[in-house]
Amino acid sequence: MSPRICLILALLGVHTLLYAESAEQKGHAIAAESIARDTGWGDMQADMQMILRNRQGEQSLRELRMQSLEQENDGDKSLTVFDQPLDVKGTAFLSFSHALEADEQWLYLPALKRVKHISSRNKSGPFMGSEFAYEDLSSFEIEKYSYKYLRDEVLDNQACFVVEQFPVDKHSGYTRRVVWLDQAEYRNLRVEFYDRKNSLLKSLSYSGYQQYMNRYWRPDRMDMINHQTGKSTELRWTNYRFGTGLDESDFNRNSLKRAR
Repeated sequence: MSPRICLILALLGVHTLLYAESAEQKGHAIAAESIARDTGWGDMQADMQMILRNRQGEQSLRELRMQSLEQENDGDKSLTVFDQPLDVKGTAFLSFSHALEADEQWLYLPALKRVKHISSRNKSGPFMGSEFAYEDLSSFEIEKYSYKYLRDEVLDNQACFVVEQFPVDKHSGYTRRVVWLDQAEYRNLRVEFYDRKNSLLKSLSYSGYQQYMNRYWRPDRMDMINHQTGKSTELRWTNYRFGTGLDESDFNRNSLKRAR
């Protein structure tokens, strides 16, 4: 092989390495900006309808309430309570998200009057029969993933960054996620989830974003579709409230049993 060809190949290798590094750095920077734009809201409450649909399109409706508390230097805390129908009324889910350690999650089942701890090994399991896994319900923390910027792309008439996210946790049910964030506000518009065989498992779409407190964006609707089973779960959000005075005492295992 001639020295000239060797030099060209070497330069191509350096260029590829630099591109790979810049793609990782850009992906990380995009994720960091999305977090920075959604920091400082304090506490939040909202109402939700959860609509479960099977492959045939038959559906069941659940009504829930959710509250969350922002944490400094760690993941957020959240409490979700089911109000309807009667067979799930009083069921409550408590989640402590963490940036570096495994999330802590508990589910209170009123029929059994028992609090069930969700093991980190079971975080990929379905939440209350929905297409959302337990790990989908924790807050997004930048340390939970490594990143790679893929491309710019237009989605729903909005210019987006497309970024690959690779879970750091070995117990994750996903090998990777591909995320579309709009370039104007750094909001999630679409997320594709790939299973442990690296096959497309689910996709999550966000729509109806509204701005609160002149800064924070929240969707009115989230649609999770399982491409392997044909099932789907739709979340309809209403009545967002910020700064309602929640504190740490509203988020502990005792709050699960007294949730009404």
